[in-house]
Amino acid sequence: MEMPTQLGSLRSLQTLTKFIIGSCNGSCIGELGKLTNLRGKLAILNLQNVVSSTDAADAGLKDKKHIEELVLEWKAGTVVLESQRTILDSLQPHSNLKILTINNYGGQNFPDWVGHYSFFNMVSLHLIRCKFCCSLPSLGQLPSLQNLSIVEFDGVVTVGPEFYGSGSSSIRPFKALKVLRFELMLKWEEWFTLGAENEGEAFPLLQELYIHDCPKLTRRLPIHLPSLAKLEITECPLLVSSLPMFPAICQLNLTRCNGVLLKELPTRMQVLKVGGFDALDSQVNIMMGPSNTSLQELEVSDCSSFASLSKGDLASILKSLIIRNCGILELPMYPIFSSLKKLYLFDIHGSLKSVPLDLFPKLCDIYIFGCRNLESLIVSEEHRHDLMTLQIQIINCPCFVSFPKGGLRAPNLTLLWVWNCGSLRSLPDNMHIFLSSLEDLQIVDCAKVESFPEGGLPSNLKSVSIVDCDNLVAGRMEWGLQKLPFLKSLFICGEKGDAKSFPEVGLLPTNLTSLQIMNFPSLKSLDKRGFQHLASLEELRIYDCPMLKYMPEEGLPASVSVLLINNCPLLKKQLHKKKGKEWLKIAHVHLIMIDDELIE
Repeated sequence: MEMPTQLGSLRSLQTLTKFIIGSCNGSCIGELGKLTNLRGKLAILNLQNVVSSTDAADAGLKDKKHIEELVLEWKAGTVVLESQRTILDSLQPHSNLKILTINNYGGQNFPDWVGHYSFFNMVSLHLIRCKFCCSLPSLGQLPSLQNLSIVEFDGVVTVGPEFYGSGSSSIRPFKALKVLRFELMLKWEEWFTLGAENEGEAFPLLQELYIHDCPKLTRRLPIHLPSLAKLEITECPLLVSSLPMFPAICQLNLTRCNGVLLKELPTRMQVLKVGGFDALDSQVNIMMGPSNTSLQELEVSDCSSFASLSKGDLASILKSLIIRNCGILELPMYPIFSSLKKLYLFDIHGSLKSVPLDLFPKLCDIYIFGCRNLESLIVSEEHRHDLMTLQIQIINCPCFVSFPKGGLRAPNLTLLWVWNCGSLRSLPDNMHIFLSSLEDLQIVDCAKVESFPEGGLPSNLKSVSIVDCDNLVAGRMEWGLQKLPFLKSLFICGEKGDAKSFPEVGLLPTNLTSLQIMNFPSLKSLDKRGFQHLASLEELRIYDCPMLKYMPEEGLPASVSVLLINNCPLLKKQLHKKKGKEWLKIAHVHLIMIDDELIE
């Protein structure tokens, strides 16, 4: 809440990352003045407790030439006080400063030192939640400024010439700036530029421009931004002018803006993200037309009427396609996505029932989440060739029933996760043949899956997790884990039967290094016969086994170094008797934690 008294007596102190001013002793900021050797980063917090500008001046920030990063922060909600301007004026730092952040300043304008060209080393400036300021400080004359953030200036209506600095200066406005952010400018309506004859002088090196949550901004953006590569505009529904044709633009993000912005898109984009447009279908031909030959990544979100991806020429060159929360989606039935490597589908609520994998001959990464009507992954009879896919994740798809008939021919697949797919009855056929590279298998909350396909699991598996699949876990002795020479990690959760001992003889492979068991409600003991051959086991985790009371009769393997136990009250009671029989069986384990408590 506040600093210890007489902190200034630590005359040799070099590192003090925070100085918090207490409510009862605002003048204690003067202790900073005695710490002449401070360097690096310093944050001065609760400046609302400073009584006067004289006290602020006693901090001696102007003399601290080794401070490179400074944060000046008032408490959020501080009322507007003109005295705050004089206090901030007295907190002027040394001109060597490189990074400055001002939070929750309550003055109506800034002192002249904020943005003065004498701060020749300043590379980053962040002005945040200065809600009572009606105009921006003159920042354009900072010669080395590369990163600028303006956030929550509720009183600013226009960004005008004063933002660029004195017109008589020989310094080109924002000559070094690379990243510019405007966020949550709720009253901002217009961005005035320097005029047609001088506009090209400002922002010559600007690479990234972010305009977020500026609901009243209506007029055009600066036209001459020759180095701009990334533009993000979100929540600006009144911005109706067409986007300038920035020559270097390669990434564009337009979210919940006016549809006018989509009419003329830059032609050299590599990444395009659009979201929150009601009638996006009318723009598909534009986005996927022959002029956008550089586009590699397309993300579409929150577009209720987005229906088709089969138009235009773009599909053949896309490498990444992400679709989020779109009500209707139809995939074409012929292979036009010949270059696509990543396909992410999130929360598609419409008629999408199947994903034809043969549309994507080069696809490496498939992630499907929350597609409520999805029923299957399919491959047509005439395109039964090996897929290049490396990862497949299908999550929260309650109607998902099946993989391609005859098996999923993906010899390069290393990861397969299927979570919360309550209608799924079986995993891909011939897994042991067609998924020869599979290393990570997770089956979570798929209650209707009763067994692995004929032929068993792929021999290259290194990690297997079976969680909340009661029928599958009940048949665990048929899994054939002993045939998996590389299996290192096993997680089994959700055995609703009456198993009182675990693991069964012959269940676990000798090479296992990590074992997790969870939610065995009837389990009473760990079987020594199931553990005695696990000479490589290093980590054992046991969760939610309320009846478990006994460790293996001959103790855990000597190789075990980590034992974590949670919500096993009977076992916990036994192990807390540190001289008892059960404790002696685990005493050699280096790290033992029970219900997140370290046992020593």
